[in-house]
Amino acid sequence: LHLVALNMPFSGDMRADFQCFQQAQLAGLTSTYRAFLSSHLQDLATVVRKTDRYHLPIVNLKGEILFNNWESIFNGNGGQFNIHVPIYSFDGRNVMTNPSWPQKVIWHGSTTNGIRLINNYCEAWRTADGGAMGQASPLKTGKLLYQNTYSCSNQFIVLCIENSFVSDPQG
Repeated sequence: LHLVALNMPFSGDMRADFQCFQQAQLAGLTSTYRAFLSSHLQDLATVVRKTDRYHLPIVNLKGEILFNNWESIFNGNGGQFNIHVPIYSFDGRNVMTNPSWPQKVIWHGSTTNGIRLINNYCEAWRTADGGAMGQASPLKTGKLLYQNTYSCSNQFIVLCIENSFVSDPQG
């Protein structure tokens, strides 16, 4: 399953699932992508289908392994990953080094176990108000689910996860 960033940073007011869907389509990717965020409807840990949570690796756009599987992100260690494996945007830029994302922080709105933090997800990702708060993780920590709280007015990286793996019927 591919973990890919949106092509630009977003404040807490975003239509992230739609953005993930649209940018994946524009990039020619045929699978469905959802935002790597807890929402008012769903905890982050349950965004990927149960059948795909244990046996499929989580990879970047170029197929390099970030996590052994979806479940390993939520084992309580904060989603520890190798910071030397880049995370790319849908248009192929490395979000960890590219200046288009001046703040190397990702929104997630979750606990280390992928459960939504109702007080820290920018009112279900519907506000960029400076007084509202969102949970996010600086990538330099090497953790996708590090527990920092920021104002929703910040423009941070938004990740998308491929949530329905479709194998090639010819293969």
